[in-house]
Amino acid sequence: MSQLTPPALSLYVHIPWCVQKCPYCDFNSHALKAEIPEQQYIAALLEDLDSDIERYQLKANPRPLHSIFIGGGTPSLISAEGIADLLKGIEQRIPFKSEIEITMEANPGTIEAERFAGYRKAGVTRISIGVQSFEQSKLERLGRIHGQNEAVNAAKLAHQIGLNSFNLDLMHGLPDQSVEQALADLDKAIELNPPHLSWYQLTIEPNTMFYYKPPALPDDDDLWDIFELGHQKLAAAGYVQYEISGYSKPGYQCQHNLNYWRFGDYLGIGCGSHGKLSFADGRIIRTTKVKHPKGYLAAYQNMVKPYLDSETNVAAEDRPFEFFMNRFRLMEACPKQDFLDTTGLGFDAIKPTIDWAKEMGYLSESATHWQITEKGKLFLNDLLEAFMAEDEDED
Repeated sequence: MSQLTPPALSLYVHIPWCVQKCPYCDFNSHALKAEIPEQQYIAALLEDLDSDIERYQLKANPRPLHSIFIGGGTPSLISAEGIADLLKGIEQRIPFKSEIEITMEANPGTIEAERFAGYRKAGVTRISIGVQSFEQSKLERLGRIHGQNEAVNAAKLAHQIGLNSFNLDLMHGLPDQSVEQALADLDKAIELNPPHLSWYQLTIEPNTMFYYKPPALPDDDDLWDIFELGHQKLAAAGYVQYEISGYSKPGYQCQHNLNYWRFGDYLGIGCGSHGKLSFADGRIIRTTKVKHPKGYLAAYQNMVKPYLDSETNVAAEDRPFEFFMNRFRLMEACPKQDFLDTTGLGFDAIKPTIDWAKEMGYLSESATHWQITEKGKLFLNDLLEAFMAEDEDED
């Protein structure tokens, strides 16, 4: 395997607590039983970052941070002062690019004007607001703690505090949702004029309340109508789809998401966070951190207990699948050079599969780029499966 060119470096920060666990949520989140140990957790996050910097020798060739994403749980349960301390501590350890994007997820039920303005002052440049629906009965079915008015107010506040951008997170295909209700939700979101909209279908994931007690969801015909008509509404309102569930006004794509889907690198700190790091010598590793808050906090100032839960090398034969699994979520054409730079492989590793995909009409190719076709999007699973490493255990 040849050397590779490490891509842009992002940072993901996980805040695991939320007010209550939603029945559709399979994220590593924990309903609040007592007060958040805010100061201790922030100190642990920075110590976790120190451990990564030392373990992966990131001081030797410092790579400035391209973006930071503070996700959860509900990060807006952390005070603005806490977020300011966290961001200050991160910047003391890793330099920021001058145009760094810093996104923080927020729940409309935990937001008031002063707190919101405090996050902006702390250095947050973009807020992602988990609205999910504007219909009260649907919010209750989803176990959300906020009401319709709070969702609208949060969007209005986001406009007022001088953020670079903000996102509204909206779901469709909700329990007992009609096509008309789904489109009315989308109309309300568009009316609030966010620079970015994440619009995606509710999926029932294992180990969630909805998995054990499945609600009645719209049928496939209705889901298709919702997507088709909703997509037209968004396009008519000036939103451009740049990834499967991401729509933005021109110039307002989420930079953190783009780096992730372009097979970029990211450090992960906090309970259960994932990371991916590439090295010039050709190695690519993936990391996970200790999942439960108790176990994670037990590592704080403890020489024996690590924050790191697992570290795996991404083998050469797995890299084509991992690269394209990310890349084909994006609507943009994929530069061929990116494959060489970020996987450390040559084109010979994928030529037969690329030729097959072109024959099937799933991909088109120019001298410099690959582009997934409309047919390729419909048969995405088949296309990705073709890039998977073949199992060597043949009976």
